Amino acid sequence: MNAHSKKYFFFDIDGTLTDNATGEIIPSAKKAIDLLLKRGHFVSLATGRAHYKARKFMNEIGLHNMVCGGGGSIVINDKLIYNIPLEFNKAQKIIDEAEKLGIGILLMLDDSTKLYSKNDNFRIQVGNRKEPTEYIIDSNLDYKHLIEIFKIYLSISKEDEHLLTTKTILGNLRFVPEYLMFQYDEKDKGIKEMIKLINGSLTDVVVFGDDYNDLVMFDSIWTNIAMGNACKELKDKATFVTKSNIEDGILYACEKMDWI
Repeated sequence: MNAHSKKYFFFDIDGTLTDNATGEIIPSAKKAIDLLLKRGHFVSLATGRAHYKARKFMNEIGLHNMVCGGGGSIVINDKLIYNIPLEFNKAQKIIDEAEKLGIGILLMLDDSTKLYSKNDNFRIQVGNRKEPTEYIIDSNLDYKHLIEIFKIYLSISKEDEHLLTTKTILGNLRFVPEYLMFQYDEKDKGIKEMIKLINGSLTDVVVFGDDYNDLVMFDSIWTNIAMGNACKELKDKATFVTKSNIEDGILYACEKMDWI
């Protein structure tokens, strides 16, 4: 493969590579990835999942590169290059307002399943999170003297979000009705940094996504593929809308575009 035909593929995980009903990678998506690698293309994940969580999936499907943590973390050839926390002062403002409003707070302070809080208000208000979590409740925890904060989870409903006036100062997502999550949300910057580090070409980048958190990585510089099951806003921004993930959409797009 010559340099002009090589592409740099970045795949979202949930709802793109995986079947939401099972959480498993769709067989045709794995086949497409294997064929892309065999053809000499660069293949990477591009996910909002934290590094520790995305690393397991990356290993399972035989990849070695990823943009994770919403663009705040980069792995190249299995090596974690960096892992960026939230802007500390902005995170503090959100936490301070949430405390005053009596909203339950959980903080991700390291690259693990551990979440920290000074009280158990989060679980009292909305119950356990729907993924493996180790809850560290410490009444002596001083939010103002933490070193790094990677994610913030707040037990606030969609209807009450307007009460949180600091909501927009950091990227936030709501994957479940019960709580709001703040995390680094710049997949596009992570992809651009990855391409710079590997001396790739931005115009040869191809991204695949399905949900609102993928809007930021649909950049006019490169090719944007929306899954058939994607939200309307993403489809409207796409270069090409393929079939749904469970209808072999990734394989279909790669074959149609003659990438494999």
